[in-house]
Amino acid sequence: MKASLQIRGFDNLDQAILEELQANGRVSVADLARKIHLSQPAVHNRIKRLEREGIIQQYVALLDHEQIGYDMLAFIQLTLSQHDRTLSKALLNLIENQVRVLECHQLTGEADLLLKVVAENRRALAEVVTKLSECEDVQRVQTSLVLDSHKSTTQLSLD
Repeated sequence: MKASLQIRGFDNLDQAILEELQANGRVSVADLARKIHLSQPAVHNRIKRLEREGIIQQYVALLDHEQIGYDMLAFIQLTLSQHDRTLSKALLNLIENQVRVLECHQLTGEADLLLKVVAENRRALAEVVTKLSECEDVQRVQTSLVLDSHKSTTQLSLD
């Protein structure tokens, strides 16, 4: 188990709960209790604590973007005109309001931001790139199209 979890008072049962929930977020408390040999109320209380502590952030259905019409997956690197840690509200609002932007990460190195983007087609991707390029805070936009994905997971190792 990660030392950072142990320091906060979590144990191997909490780890087992987290591993099961990462593998199947729809697992019932009853099934989870059977798997880890704990009572249902105890499992329920542990899950509530993990949620309260912010370790479990949310429960989601992971969708296959291609199956619902987003045929393109791209990573967009933005280099900003000002290389400080503060991002303008205009740029943050633009990114947050782009439904095709799945993730946004502030980076070290040449680029300042990395965006993970899905798009239905080239035209839709070009629209996102154009909007980003038009922002006065953005100096450079570099887009990389994903040709194939060899690993994509949301599961974190707890060992």
